[in-house]
This record gives sequence, C-alpha cells and structure tokens, in this order.
Amino acid sequence: MKFHTLITVALFLFLSFQATAVPKAWFSSETEAKAYAQENKVPILYVFAGSDWCKPCIQLKQTILTSEAFQQYHPAKVAVLYLDFPQQQKNQLPDALRKQNEKLAAAYNKAGYFPYIVVVTAEGKTIGTIAFKHQTPEVFIEQCEALLATQK
Repeated sequence: MKFHTLITVALFLFLSFQATAVPKAWFSSETEAKAYAQENKVPILYVFAGSDWCKPCIQLKQTILTSEAFQQYHPAKVAVLYLDFPQQQKNQLPDALRKQNEKLAAAYNKAGYFPYIVVVTAEGKTIGTIAFKHQTPEVFIEQCEALLATQK
C-alpha cells in the first residue's frame, strides 16, 4: 500500500511539474540566446547588470525579471540574455563569460549604464532600449510590447 501511494504521489508531482514548466528563455550565453531566438522567432532582451553592487539592477531582477507576470510573458516574446558584471571576488564569472559580456558591452552599452536593457534581433540589430524606472512588471511588459510592435 505504501509503495502504491508513493508511486501515485511521484506521478502527481511529475505531471504537475510538466504542466507548469516554462520554456527556458533565460540565458547567460549569447550563443544559446541567439539559438533560442532564431528557433522561436523572437528578439533578445540584453540586460546589462551588476548583480552584487548595482541596487537598481538588483531591483530590476527582483521586481520585474523574476516576477510571475514577466515569467509568463517572456518565453514566447523575448529571450533574456542576462549579462552580469559582478564586482565581489566571490561572484566573479568564468573568463569566457566575462569576455563575452565585455565584448557585448562594447557593442551595445558603450556608455556603461547599469541597468541597461537593449532589445536586439537574433541577427544582432538593435531594435531599441527600455529604461528601468521602477515600473511595475505590467508596465515593463507594455513597454516591451510597444517596442516589439515597431518591428511588425
């Protein structure tokens, strides 16, 4: 009886997870983000952030990027490429990732603003930018939609 109950619970949890699983659309690798964007015909949201020193960056991630509303919205609309520039030694990135982020900052964030959000096609063409002004996730999504509408 215990075995039957255990199997039933495990099956229920497995099916529940499958029903609520969201397609992966959050990346730290430009190569993976571009592949996802090309496959799903969506642009890429380049998010330049300092995860351990930039208070607005931390707020952007906590209030918008990880919000339920944005998590439901973005996989079908944009791939998120989170480009982190940590300062604390314990949070340092592997060299390849650090070099990738620096290269992309030189191309898309020359002024060095943080946070800085650029919407880019899978081919690398800049569509536009979205400023983080402590807006709600819903307002941020509306801003994304307005920017994406310029491409149709």
